[in-house]
Amino acid sequence: MRKTTSKHKEMQHLIRLYKSETGETEVGMHKVAEWAVAKGWPLPVPTDPFERLAAEFTQAAREEIKIDELTKQPYRVNHAYQVGQLTFWIDIDEAPREPMRKSLIARREQMVGDGLQLTLDADHWSSIHPEEEPIEIPLDFSQDIQWRKMGLEL
Repeated sequence: MRKTTSKHKEMQHLIRLYKSETGETEVGMHKVAEWAVAKGWPLPVPTDPFERLAAEFTQAAREEIKIDELTKQPYRVNHAYQVGQLTFWIDIDEAPREPMRKSLIARREQMVGDGLQLTLDADHWSSIHPEEEPIEIPLDFSQDIQWRKMGLEL
């Protein structure tokens, strides 16, 4: 993990350097990558074929959707849960309670983490732009979810 963190810090530095050299403030990462390679940044080693295949199976599992016969609502079929460092996938229609509970709690924790970071980001922007109206992002999704369950957008 430390190696990736260090590598990402170097990449973040290069992004700032790219912006400084080009004067761009809104950047496309393909252009940054081309620029970095021209400056000597090494291209990544191709992924192990089995790792890539496992990642493709993971994506396929994540995307599988079925329609509930009673409610006619879509649901995600495959759910991931962790046991230690290992990730397992289970079909929601076959899942015992505990692995399903673990999966749903983990997904909720991801949402909480995203909500926290979104709030911190909005708070920061608002603090450095005191002359502007603060950007407030409501995090109560109850009504949004109800509207979307009915097939409507807010």
